[in-house]
Amino acid sequence: MTPQLDHIVLGCARLDRGADALRDRLGVTLPDGGQHPAMSTHNRLTRLGEAAYFELIAVDPEAPDPGRPRWFSLDDPGTQARLAARPRALCWVVAVDDLEAVVARSPVDLGEVLSLSRGDLTWRLTVPRDGHLPEGGLLPAFIEWPGGRSPASRLPDQGLNLTAIHLRHPAPEGFGQTLEALGLLPLVQLHSGPRALSFEIESPTGPVTLD
Repeated sequence: MTPQLDHIVLGCARLDRGADALRDRLGVTLPDGGQHPAMSTHNRLTRLGEAAYFELIAVDPEAPDPGRPRWFSLDDPGTQARLAARPRALCWVVAVDDLEAVVARSPVDLGEVLSLSRGDLTWRLTVPRDGHLPEGGLLPAFIEWPGGRSPASRLPDQGLNLTAIHLRHPAPEGFGQTLEALGLLPLVQLHSGPRALSFEIESPTGPVTLD
């Protein structure tokens, strides 16, 4: 299976306020998703084009301590400071059919492979043990859906389409080799500059950049 974009991840300090801020920018209200008991987070989800989706995620204030660092760097003080201002792009997630093979050939440590579930959905995801984002989110997390059962097709189509993923890296040639080794170059636009991740989205309000 050629790596395919599965979803993009934006984080926020509080899920309800983050959804309100994105509604003002995108012109849509993100539907409720659910809770992640293993990580003590919760989210909202909507479709992003034909086969991908958009995830807004936050620490669940009503959940107990997960007993481990949360994913997507949500426990990191730097991430928390960024999210205090507004929803921010955290990461992108790529679907593959053999996570172990991807982890084995990656020139960068992608973390452990966790088996997770919610309701009737099950998935496997690369998550660093300390919760950090490889390359600050410029490298994706990798996901495997047993039986190919991604939730994208069951999510509402609210007119959001991803038009580009922009990665900025201070050493784009070397980083580009990492992306190439993982089969990711066709999915992104790579630029030179301080590390930064942004998503270009066509929405009912027009083109929007989320960073």
